Formats: sequence, C-alpha cells, structure tokens
Amino acid sequence: MGENGVGGPNTLSIRDNRTGREYEVDILDGDVIRAMDLRQIKVDESDFGMMAYDPAYTNTASTRSTITYIDGGKGILRYRGYPIEQLAERSSFLEVAYLILKGELPKQGELDQFVHDVTFHTYVHENMTKLMEGFRYDAHAMGMLISSVSALSTFYPEAKEIHDAGVRWEQIVRLVAKMPTLSAYAFRHHRGLPYVYPENELSYTANFLNMLFRIGTREYKPNPVLERALDVLFILHADHEQNCSTTAMRVIGSSHADPYSALSGAMAALYGPLHGGANEAVLRMLRRIGSVDNIPDFMKKVRSQEERLMGFGHRVYKAYDPRASIIKRTADEVFEVTGRNPLLDIALELEKIALNEDYFVQRNLYPNVDFYSGIIYQAMGFPVEMFPVLFAIPRTVGWLAQWQELLEDSEQKIARPRQVYLGSGERNFVSVEDRG
Repeated sequence: MGENGVGGPNTLSIRDNRTGREYEVDILDGDVIRAMDLRQIKVDESDFGMMAYDPAYTNTASTRSTITYIDGGKGILRYRGYPIEQLAERSSFLEVAYLILKGELPKQGELDQFVHDVTFHTYVHENMTKLMEGFRYDAHAMGMLISSVSALSTFYPEAKEIHDAGVRWEQIVRLVAKMPTLSAYAFRHHRGLPYVYPENELSYTANFLNMLFRIGTREYKPNPVLERALDVLFILHADHEQNCSTTAMRVIGSSHADPYSALSGAMAALYGPLHGGANEAVLRMLRRIGSVDNIPDFMKKVRSQEERLMGFGHRVYKAYDPRASIIKRTADEVFEVTGRNPLLDIALELEKIALNEDYFVQRNLYPNVDFYSGIIYQAMGFPVEMFPVLFAIPRTVGWLAQWQELLEDSEQKIARPRQVYLGSGERNFVSVEDRG
C-alpha cells in the first residue's frame, strides 16, 4: 500500500487529479477500505489529508462485528448466523439472549443457569420505588425508565470495572433481569397503581405481564398465546446491527463509561420518534385514516408527498422486512384472543396497495417491523407511551452484546468523528461598545 504502489486483486487504485499522484489502498473483508488509508492523499505535506464526508454514517462501517447479519436487499436477518425465522419459531427470548450475549446457543444446563440467574436478579432496591415516586403522575414511561436505569449505576459502583469479565457479566445479567421490573414500575406509576413485585416461578415475559396487569392479591395468569407473542416480539427486537441507539451505546461505551450510563444513552436515542417511536406513528396514521373508505384519498396524498406512509420502508431493508412477516402471523394469533383490532383492516389494505403498486414497489416501501407491532401492543392493553419501553427491554440484550464486543476489540478507541469546518476564519475581538 502507498503512493505509486503496485496494484493487486485486493487493492483499490486512487488517482488524485489535483496532483497527478496515484495511490493503492487495501480492500478488506471483500469491499471495505480503511478511512485512515485516505490520510496519505495530500496536496502537500502540510495538509491534514483526505477525509470521507458521510453525514449520518450512511456508508461508513465503524466496527467489525460477529453479532448480527443483515442483507437488506434480500430481507435477511440473522443472530450469530441463525435465521430470525428459526429463532422466532423455535426458541425463547432468554435462549436468544444467551446466544446474542455468548455467541452460541446454550446447552440445557447453561440455559437453566442463565434463566435462574436472570430470574433471581429481577428485584430492584427499594430506593428505586422512591425514585419512581418523584416523577409526576403523567411522566412518560420511557423518560422514567431512562432515569431509573441511569440511577442503577449508583447502586452498583463496581460496574465501573468494565475490563473485568466477571464483573461485566454480573451487570449484564442484572440489566436483562431488572429492565422488565423497572418498566412495569413506570407503567404502574402512570396508572396510580401499587407496584407488583416479581414472581420467580413465572417465565420472563409472564413475570413482566404479571407486574403490569395484576390487580390486588388475585393470582394473575397471562394467556399463554399473549405470553408467547410477547416473547416472539422480544426476540425480533433483540438486536439490529449498527442502528442509531446501538451506535450511541458504542460511542458512550468507548469512553469506558459503566454499562448503566451507556445503556441510558442508548435508550435516549431509542426514545426519538424516528427510532423507537415509529410504531406509535403508525397507530396515529391509522387512526387519522379512520376507515378503509378513506384510504384512496390518503394514498393520493402519499404519492404527492403531502403525507408519509408510516411503517413502510427501512434504512437497511430494500425488501420485505423479515421481522414484519413474523409479526403479521403473530398478530393473527393475538387477535384470536383479544378480538380483532379495528385498525387491522386499514393496515391490511395499505399493505396490499404498497406491495402491488409500482409507485411503492419502485421505492422499496415494504412493511417494516413497526407496521404491525403497534397494533399488537395496543390489542394486548399497552398504551402508546409503553411502545418504546417494550422495544428497550429486549434491545438491552443487543446493546450489551455490542458494548461487550466493543470493549474486547483492540482496534476500538474513544469515538471522535472529524468535521468539515465551514465557519469564519480568524477574527479579532471587538469590545461591546465598539460593535456596530
């Protein structure tokens, strides 16, 4: 590699027309070059060197990862090599969580131990209830969750020992275990209901539903169809490669912050309506449409760009989001228990139009994971403010796996992007009385 080097099958030739110089840079992993290799391209030695300008990191790889594989053109999603379709059909959320965190599917003894450890870490310190009580009665559940997870770092100061693998794993188990509890507390606070403590004999998702919906001392038994549906939804949301919130987790983690603080930052990114709030936007759209009869006028406005078709299209997927097809089947099972959501007919007709009209097909506007998930959550009794919380609970697994991978990657340093400065040149200070 270098100026005037000899090219090879795994190199890229670059000619700088400003100077007439030619450079060869190595091509890594099939179709990647190192951005730092561009720094050698200069007009003269005083130059900083060439940089790549890439707003929103649309074509920049910041890491090499072994966790999640996505082929957006083919609609493929795999965790550690396993197709999402197989995991959603045959696995449980905690089994998938172990896979994502450890890299391999657990043996029975390993799974039993992991489930036991998570189950017996679901309780939170009683002082956390006092923290919850400090929020207004109408505080958004996601804001409460972000604050409470951040506060956990003060309960576990040893979490700062991020280079100790044993300490790291203990914090990972704690976070996976406590997220449903804190989320349920936020939900109950908003409802003005007393908190329900975890029940260790229940499954991960059954325990969560129990803490949400149990009234009084009566035993709560979640419908097994709804319990399994929530488990599947958690599997589908467990990780999704280098998205906005995962990038936030890695950027904060690169400063060697403790995992609770980093996770709070990731959740703050998820809180945004362009990320974790997308399924809420779908529900608002469906309600605004109101009925199937109003769809033609709405789609006319979409084509003229007066309206946005929420829940369709994806930054990565240019084919049908594989998670969307799984969720659609799950919706059918849920509605057999809860009754048919009246918004479903509108959703199905929108999907039919989008999959068959050239305008939408040419723009790759296929349904994504957010299109049906909000309808399911609403049918199960969740208010829209809980939607990003329901996203954050399973995504905690992916965030922590990415955080751990970052810490074990010798190539990673503290994140510090470059900028292209377009402001004023040097100016002399003028006293306030002399300013025009």
